[in-house]
Amino acid sequence: MAMVWSFVRRRAVAAPAVLLQLAVVAPVVSADLRCPIARVVHRFHWVAAGSGVELRPSRTSSSSSSSSSRTWRSLFLDATPEQVALQILSGSEEGIAVLTLNRPEAKNAIGVEMLSKLRASLENLQFHSSARILIIYSTVPGVFCAGADLKERRKMGVAEAQKFVYTLRSTFTALETLPIPTIAAVEGVALGGGLEMALACDIRVCGDEAVFGLPETGLAIIPGAGGTQRLPRIIGRARAKELIYTGRRIDGEQAEAIGLVNHCVQAGNAYKKAVDIAQEITKQGPMAVKLAKVAIDRGSEVDTASGMIIEEACYAQVLKSKDRLEGLAAFAEKRKPGYTGE
Repeated sequence: MAMVWSFVRRRAVAAPAVLLQLAVVAPVVSADLRCPIARVVHRFHWVAAGSGVELRPSRTSSSSSSSSSRTWRSLFLDATPEQVALQILSGSEEGIAVLTLNRPEAKNAIGVEMLSKLRASLENLQFHSSARILIIYSTVPGVFCAGADLKERRKMGVAEAQKFVYTLRSTFTALETLPIPTIAAVEGVALGGGLEMALACDIRVCGDEAVFGLPETGLAIIPGAGGTQRLPRIIGRARAKELIYTGRRIDGEQAEAIGLVNHCVQAGNAYKKAVDIAQEITKQGPMAVKLAKVAIDRGSEVDTASGMIIEEACYAQVLKSKDRLEGLAAFAEKRKPGYTGE
């Protein structure tokens, strides 16, 4: 293995395209650890190395609630891995994808580069069938995301700023329309674009020291990445108007009280709560969960009669699935189902 590791490190920068191809097939080949390449891919994850890509040993950490170790395998880490990382968990957390934000010097403010990496990560995620749910959280203490990078914004002309906001808005729409469920685990500040990112997720959980707000009107602008549309649909039009008109900030408990977040837990436990929810979801039929999301999201945008038609169309698809038959068989045999997503 030492010789293989030495070879991989030498080739990483010289042939990044080849290594990226290996990264794409990693979830497939790693199932058979008898293959030498599979063993390497399984044990290492991908990080940026200057203009190239490098393999490094996968990290493991002990869970406080379990004695088993948890292996992290990176699916996507581009040129600035300290800002955005997309990983998939294994073991008891198999199927959970985790997108981390880590730009501490700017309180995770979204600049042009960070936005590009975020968008690329979301695009990349759609090609990994092993990912069944996504959790977004920050590794920066006390901050989820402070919004757009206003220092960068000050240097932009009108056309450039317009393009940035358009890209930010479309990126959050891509997050919202991912075919898998999404959870925002919020600790600390989630303001402006940071809150808009969380609003684009299906489920939101937070620590009780979290702070939420859309302060754009104080800067003589309005929320431009979906805030004026998603917030009213989540908490109601009147409450959304008050928060946007005033730019007021609210804490985690207030956010839970008005339905902005699903759960408010003790500070520091938002990620754990998100994983708990994710584990519940991954036990369900994958196709059923995806189609339930389609039925709810599309159905909620039309009248009830039209929504019923959408529900019927989605139900017709699960009727043809192998998972439905497996679910019935498992129930009859009093065992846990083994769903495959087919």
